[in-house]
Amino acid sequence: MSEPPEPRANPILIGHDSAEAALLGALGGARMHHAWMITGPEGVGKATLAFRFARRLLAGASAGDRLALDPVHPVSRRIAAGGHADLFTLRRTIGSNGKKLRGEIGVDDVRAVSAFLRLTPAEGGWRVVIVDRADELNRNAANALLKILEEPPPRALLLLVCASPGRLPITLRSRCRRLALHPLSDADMARLLALYLPEVAEDERARLIALAEGSPGRALLLRDAHGLALAGLVDQVLAALPDLPGAGWDVADRLGRADGGFSTFMDLLRAAIAAAVRAAARGQADPEQARLAGLHPLDAWADVWHALTRLQDETERFALDRRQAVLTGLRLLAEPSQGTA
Repeated sequence: MSEPPEPRANPILIGHDSAEAALLGALGGARMHHAWMITGPEGVGKATLAFRFARRLLAGASAGDRLALDPVHPVSRRIAAGGHADLFTLRRTIGSNGKKLRGEIGVDDVRAVSAFLRLTPAEGGWRVVIVDRADELNRNAANALLKILEEPPPRALLLLVCASPGRLPITLRSRCRRLALHPLSDADMARLLALYLPEVAEDERARLIALAEGSPGRALLLRDAHGLALAGLVDQVLAALPDLPGAGWDVADRLGRADGGFSTFMDLLRAAIAAAVRAAARGQADPEQARLAGLHPLDAWADVWHALTRLQDETERFALDRRQAVLTGLRLLAEPSQGTA
């Protein structure tokens, strides 16, 4: 395997044994809760777990006593192909070009869930709804979903996949049983990346593991987005502080191009700053982290991190000049008072 399949077709889930055990236990209980909120950082396997549970539930007694279902099982095949009549997946609308048409899930999308749940199960068992990225529900959509959760139809299960549950109304969250997934260990990450990226050298996989912070999805995104090269650029910038190589012009020119990796660079930059500050505050910094953290007071670094976050968000949201944004960010690193006051 060189790339993981989509979550609906992915038979591999590593590092979440306790979560799988909880779901398998619920299957054997007298009455299963009608709504689950699967939370955790981006890319740790939340959607993969949701589809794994859906496959097992829709397969019924023929699935045996494990949560995982054989990929050649008819239910697995139909779900992988998006053709199981008793499974409905709710996510942001996707256009023909593969891009999301809206930045949120709207109330009309949730009305489609209501219509689906009014149908008689095609195979006489359960109906399952997976809300992929439930934290993208807008307020009206969240309220519409709440009404469904308050009066769920019989033998219906809703699985809400959510990286930022705090964005959802507490009334909606309170109707769900929470199942939290955590970042994977380095050992589990190594096992997964060996499966997904066998062509990548072991030292490169190790670097991806260090950057991904327990998220296999993030590791794969970094691989596709030239993350290793951009991580090296972040290291160069931070190592040069308080000076900046070439006054930052070369870095800005590179990242300012349409395919220059601005977003990935900014993500990695903020992550490196946060890691150095955390390590310094705990007295666990390596020499380079200690040097970096010592350039400014720790509270000034916190201001820099927040300023960089705003800078990246506004640049991406309003399609501002990435080159100028990079120069502004680099000045913040060298002299926080220039942009954080």
